[in-house]
Amino acid sequence: MVTEEKRSWGMVIDTDKCNGCSGCVTACQVENNIPLNDQNKFERARVMSWIRIERYWEGEFPDVKARFIPVLCQHCANAPCEPVCPVYATYHNNEGMNIQVYNRCVGTRYCANGCPYTVRFFNYWEPAWPEDLRNHLNPDVTIRSRGIMEKCSFCVQRIRRGTRKAKEENRELQDGEIQTACQEACSTNAITFGDLNDPNSEVSKLSKSESDRKYTLMPQLNTDPNIVYLATVDPLKYKDLGEKTNKDEH
Repeated sequence: MVTEEKRSWGMVIDTDKCNGCSGCVTACQVENNIPLNDQNKFERARVMSWIRIERYWEGEFPDVKARFIPVLCQHCANAPCEPVCPVYATYHNNEGMNIQVYNRCVGTRYCANGCPYTVRFFNYWEPAWPEDLRNHLNPDVTIRSRGIMEKCSFCVQRIRRGTRKAKEENRELQDGEIQTACQEACSTNAITFGDLNDPNSEVSKLSKSESDRKYTLMPQLNTDPNIVYLATVDPLKYKDLGEKTNKDEH
């Protein structure tokens, strides 16, 4: 594992494994103390969720299939949300993460307007939870107040906890030791998280492979995201390719 100063946290999401269960959405909601989305917020288009599952339909009826893709903050190295912030509340740190400093934010929402992925959210109201849920809030994560922009943090509290533990035990951080909430909750292991600068990490191998399935969202914008996607496998394409290969061999 590389040193702490040279780490670059990133994620690989295999859309072929994603079944759209939204387990990652719920886990993120609970882990990061995201306010509950009630009917009032839906009706006013004020729903807040750091990760969402986008659904697409492929094919023609009746042979139609649903395809799913989890979308969250891409932690871009060339992030369009950063230069527009007048108070430097969002910036890119030396570990490859796009950071949001809540006590600096003045709620201009310039960053949300500059983000092409629509993954930044504004707190329009003071967050509130039912009495029986308040004891379930994560003490490691601050509760954001009204007027604050927020978004995915790669569960930075887990990263800090894991690195501190490894330091206290005088050892190197192991690949896979730190898992984000969405990764831990994924029932199909579609999400891989780790250090992109570690050549031996699983996330690094997947992101740097020569697979034709690898892509990033909106590459034409040159945002250089730290999240890489693996495209859905088309069984018909690979079936035709296999039949062609067999014919060529004979």
